[in-house]
Amino acid sequence: MSALRTLAILALIGVCSCQTSDCSYLGVLTHLNLTTTNNVLSIMRPVKNWTTATLVQMDMLLYGILQVDEKFQTITSHIWIQMRWTNEFLTWNPSAFCGINSMTIPRSRLWIPDVNIHEDASDTGTIQNSPVVTLSFKGVVLVNTRQRLTSTCLLNLILFPFDTQLCNFTFTSMNSGADTIKLGTVYNDTQLTEVSEQIMVTRGEWQLVSLEILEYSVARESGSRSKLVYTVKIARKPMLYVIIFIVPLFYFLLLDLASFFINEARGEKLSFKVTILLSISVLLLILKDMLPSTEDSLPMIAMYCIGIFALVGLSVLEAMLVGFLFDLDGCSCKNGQTADDAQVDIQLEVNYHKGTDGAEETPEKSSLPPYRPDDCDLLELILKEVKTARQEVGAPRDKDQGRPGRYRRLAEIIDSVFFVLYFLTVLFFMTYMNVKWIVQIC
Repeated sequence: MSALRTLAILALIGVCSCQTSDCSYLGVLTHLNLTTTNNVLSIMRPVKNWTTATLVQMDMLLYGILQVDEKFQTITSHIWIQMRWTNEFLTWNPSAFCGINSMTIPRSRLWIPDVNIHEDASDTGTIQNSPVVTLSFKGVVLVNTRQRLTSTCLLNLILFPFDTQLCNFTFTSMNSGADTIKLGTVYNDTQLTEVSEQIMVTRGEWQLVSLEILEYSVARESGSRSKLVYTVKIARKPMLYVIIFIVPLFYFLLLDLASFFINEARGEKLSFKVTILLSISVLLLILKDMLPSTEDSLPMIAMYCIGIFALVGLSVLEAMLVGFLFDLDGCSCKNGQTADDAQVDIQLEVNYHKGTDGAEETPEKSSLPPYRPDDCDLLELILKEVKTARQEVGAPRDKDQGRPGRYRRLAEIIDSVFFVLYFLTVLFFMTYMNVKWIVQIC
């Protein structure tokens, strides 16, 4: 019995000494044959049976939405990708190495899946790969990557600025088929959305709505490919655009309606309307720089701007017509006054000659017979006859053309009728735009 106890004690001492000597990462690296350069582990897919597909699990988190370029149809975001898979050759027993269950090793020592993003349009300088990877005792390799990603995204700007965009981030292997690499995730889309909202630093004018995950395989001539699609749903914050676009345009429309109450005789109505039209043109130029020119369907805000521009343009044309009629009425009045003034001038000239002839009489000729007064009376009678004949001949034409106020009344009627039609058109247009906008948003 004493001999057996002695052997047991020696065995325990030997085990303890072995465990003490292996309580280091060097012992684990030596056990895994990673202390020297092992190119096999870095170039070969780490499976013992080549028919076994490697499950690569990728979780993507959104750190921030940096920029959305509507003209170039791109979105710039800051993402964090965590990728994990199992290396069947790198496993150990933690109890044999003092409980070491994970360690970090250089990234270049191990095989890394060639998984890329299809929509990636950024340069390589924006990718920050971790120089080391985490390896667990079960052979699970964990790799972290942070990237300032500029990706293509087909933006739908119909409801701008109340639009919601869906941008896809498609992960797939460029060279490996679905029978070699299969993509998946560890966490579901709800968990990833909650974490992204908590860690997101910057959003700009956008708000993250949800992250949706889709896993599928696509068949090609060279074989099927496993794809993992993250659909990022973001919504624009429209308050700034409402303040600088929608409200000012509506205010300009109200000012144009109020301009109908400006007196046309003062000559300020047309210039006021033209000023409003120029202000709307400035807003249209700003909107042109924001929206892409390759958009197939016209955005709602562009229809809103063009509609208001057209209405104010028609109002300016109507103001020009009314102003022309007012000027035409003024010319008619001036022509009528010119005929009367001519008659008055003739009468004054006759009186002047009468007065002059009377003034030229001298005392030396006072003894002659008074023939000149008779001649003046005769001329006066002739002048009266000419006036009467002229009035009889030109009475219908003067009555028709020289009547003052006829064009002015016509202009007032046109202005009143146009104001009623214009107001109804504006009311119908605003109601239509509001209903269509609300229906599209809902």
